[in-house]
Formats: sequence, structure tokens, C-alpha cells
Amino acid sequence: MNETPLRAGETPMRARALVDLAALRANVRTLKARAPRSQLMAVVKANAYGHGAVQCARAAREAGAEWVGTATPDEALALRAAGDTGRLMCWLWTPGGPWREAVEADVDVSVSGVWALAELCEAVRAAGRPARIQLKIDTGLGRNGCQPDDWPELIAAAREAEDAGLVKVTGIWSHFACADEPGHPSIQAQLGVFRDAVAYAERQGVEPEVRHIANSPATLTIPEAHFDLVRTGIAMYGVSPSPEVGTPQDFGLKPVMTLSAYLASVKRVPGGHGVSYGHHYVTPGPTTLALVPVGYADGIPRAGSGTGPVLVGGKWRTVAGRVAMDQFVVDLGGDDTARVGDEAVLFGPGDRGEPTAEDWARATGTIAYEVVTRISNRVPRVYVGENVDGYVDGYTE
Repeated sequence: MNETPLRAGETPMRARALVDLAALRANVRTLKARAPRSQLMAVVKANAYGHGAVQCARAAREAGAEWVGTATPDEALALRAAGDTGRLMCWLWTPGGPWREAVEADVDVSVSGVWALAELCEAVRAAGRPARIQLKIDTGLGRNGCQPDDWPELIAAAREAEDAGLVKVTGIWSHFACADEPGHPSIQAQLGVFRDAVAYAERQGVEPEVRHIANSPATLTIPEAHFDLVRTGIAMYGVSPSPEVGTPQDFGLKPVMTLSAYLASVKRVPGGHGVSYGHHYVTPGPTTLALVPVGYADGIPRAGSGTGPVLVGGKWRTVAGRVAMDQFVVDLGGDDTARVGDEAVLFGPGDRGEPTAEDWARATGTIAYEVVTRISNRVPRVYVGENVDGYVDGYTE
């Protein structure tokens, strides 16, 4: 019997990722309550960590998110094309990027170096309108961002461009390296560098609207890092950014995605029967095998071969043998109650006894961020909990 019945009028499918937008809105409200004096940026990069960028951005704005954030310019421009008109920031730029398109779309552009500012200013002249920029300081993560020694040069260039009417500096920001490890010495070190960078910029006449460094774990556990704005990514989707510190339930969050597939085959086999490529699993005796029609092309980790948990027929099962491109097998252990078309739940909130994304992360030696984000577009997203009013602040319909 199916664990989650199809909705009225819904076409049966091979697999689906059920995305609960009501849970997402509740998570956003919970996160806003954690940082009551700060604005909140809903991070929807990588297709909203696999959940669907347009739908999740809209739901987050419904719940009060003042900003939306993306990594790539294409992600930001796709949101604008979908009707998003609210404050929107994009931070991962490479030379020759679509600067002009971003300027014309009123996207706040992150700038980490003088080269980027120079390319942006050329686009501003072509567009005939100023750009909104946010300056990023590398406080110790060692990825993007301006090194502290180069910060005075970037600030001077930004002030010159601002005085020329080419840009408006709307923010100063950075990113933590170890915020998911409370008490890690780098946290206070990065906060010190960030405060110094902000103070220097303000002494040079920069007047940012927002200063921000807090990601999801910092939003949940480091109140002094909240400043004017917090950026919530994985926590917004109900996944704990720091499982060692607390579960989603400990933080008042609910996982948003439930990944299911529908059994394509259920059959009896004798003992000694090899299962999947390489016969890394051989049935120990007569048993029932069920075929789950999703594989690594759908984003199921191949590392889950022999370890990945699945709920079938109300019981936890484990992937038997290798995960293939399109399918994997579970051994039902002689349980003949399952039928073709029954639901196999790979992960969800866990409130019906199903595994969670964190369970899959532990089983495959990765993090839950990767588990949800890697679910491919071959798996249809089915949205529930949508706002029936159809009105979203920051969107035009």
C-alpha cells in the first residue's frame, strides 16, 4: 500500500520529489525569529538546493524574506524572468559575465576585486544606469572575497565609482568557514576581520544598507554574527547545517523534501541469486526482491550501494548490491506483502518512520546538503502547501 497517496488528478509517475512549501514558509518564519533584528536572505542557489528556485523563492518571500540570493548570474536572471521583483543578490562572477543584464535587472552584484568593478562599470556605462554592488571581504574562508591587504584599494575604487554615479554600495559581506563547529577559533577571528573591514569602509565614506556574514549555522548558533542580514540556505529547507549540534527538530525546522519512487518489479528469487552489477550482494536464501526505479542519473549516490536506507511496506530496507544509473534493488527478506506500484520512500521528514536526508548522508559518507541538492531534473518536483491567495510580495504574476 502506498505510504503517500497521489493527489486527486495527479498522474502516476516513476518517482517524485514532494516539496512542502508550507514547511518552507514555517522554516523561514522560525529562522527570522532567531534573528529578529536582522533582515533575512533566502538562498536559492543550485535550484534551491534541489527544491525548485522559483517556487521556493516565492514561498520564502511570502514568509517575510526581504532578500533572495543566488550564486550564478543565470540563476538570478531566471528569477527575474519568472517575475521576481524584490531585492536579489548574486555573488559568483567570472570575467565576461552578464554584468549589463544584471544591472538592467536590478540585481545586487557582489564585487570581490578591482577587475570585477572595472568590468561592471563598463556595463553600467553601456546600460546607462548605475549598479548596486556589495563588496565581499575574505575574512578567512579562502575562497572568493578581497584579501584584507587589498581591501583599501577596492574601497578606494568603489568610492571613486560611487562618486562618479556608476555604482551604489549597498552592502559589505563575508562568509564563515567553520560556523557549523560552535566554538571553533576561526569564528571569532573572522568576526574580528569583518568588523575591521566594515569600520575601514565606513571611515572612507561607504554607507552600506546591510552588513552580513551569517550563514545558516551562524543564524542558528551565533547571535553576535547576525548584523543587518542573515543568509539562510540549507536550514530554510529543514536540514540541519550542524547535525552534531542539533537535529532539524531541535532547531524548530521541518525537512521540506520527500523523495519517493514506485516499485517497478516485485519478484521471488531463490537463495544464492546475485543482485545488480558485480554481484556484490547475493541473496542468503529464498526471498523477495523489489526494484526501485531511480539511480545515480536521478541523483541517488552510487556510494549508497549496500548502505542506503529505504522505507518499503512500513519497514526500513537497505539497498541490495550496486546502485545503477536508473534503478536499484532492495531485499524484502521474504516479505511478500509489497506490490508493484507501492511507494518506496528514500527520505523525508522522518515523521512517518522514513529515513531522512541526514540518514542518507551518514550512509554514503557525505553531507545532507549534497543529498538533497543532487536530485536531478529527471525526478519531477510536486509542490504542496502552496499559497492559495496567489499574491507574493516581491513577485508579479
